[in-house]
Amino acid sequence: MLVREGEERSNDVDQKLACTLAAIAGALNTAAFYAVGFFAANMTGNVSSFSNNLALGNIVVGLFFLMIVSTFVAGAAVSTLLINAGRRKGINGIYAYSILLEAGLLALLGCADLWLPVGDRTPVLVLGLSFLMGLQNAVVTRISDARVRTTHVSGMSTDIGIELGMLIDIASGRESGANAGHYRDKLRLHGMTVLSFFAGGIVGVLVYRALEGAMLIATAALLFAIAMNGLVGARRLRILSQTE
Repeated sequence: MLVREGEERSNDVDQKLACTLAAIAGALNTAAFYAVGFFAANMTGNVSSFSNNLALGNIVVGLFFLMIVSTFVAGAAVSTLLINAGRRKGINGIYAYSILLEAGLLALLGCADLWLPVGDRTPVLVLGLSFLMGLQNAVVTRISDARVRTTHVSGMSTDIGIELGMLIDIASGRESGANAGHYRDKLRLHGMTVLSFFAGGIVGVLVYRALEGAMLIATAALLFAIAMNGLVGARRLRILSQTE
């Protein structure tokens, strides 16, 4: 899932990556909302909340929403710098290393969530998860050439509507059927991604209610396993290319 990039990736590989990481993003996003009342990955809502609070004169609250957006952007920027550096050095497992970084930081965040006083948990949890969601979304965006997004639903929902509209026109004969398979593949990809985000959100709340910060550590372990699988795949690909 984390080795080949761009046009070398099949739709099935994209779908596997999208569903896995979207479920994780959904779980973390809803866990954050359940725990402290803020969404870590919903940048549309956070920008709107920033505007709303500024308009009402709630400057401090508005600035906190701005911080959420800023840390999401910072996570995406750090991920991009890491990937760019890895690509310049020819590290074909750089995407897996990025997910490994996310796993390590998420484990630390889980420990902080368990150990920090209740009053200090909100900014640490929300800003930490926002940074990690930005990092993760940049990874899947870069590796898939922007075909896959995993941390927010608005864009994917728009794509689903477009693909449905195109397939309806194709079925009625108003558009050529030459690209019908392409639209069906994209519809399946985006539909399964949104469904995975939704399902992950349900599981995230239920597990966080039972485990609290330990849920973040368990999720970090899952990301660690995904990253290690990617590193093993990158090593195999490197060995194969050397023997050809």
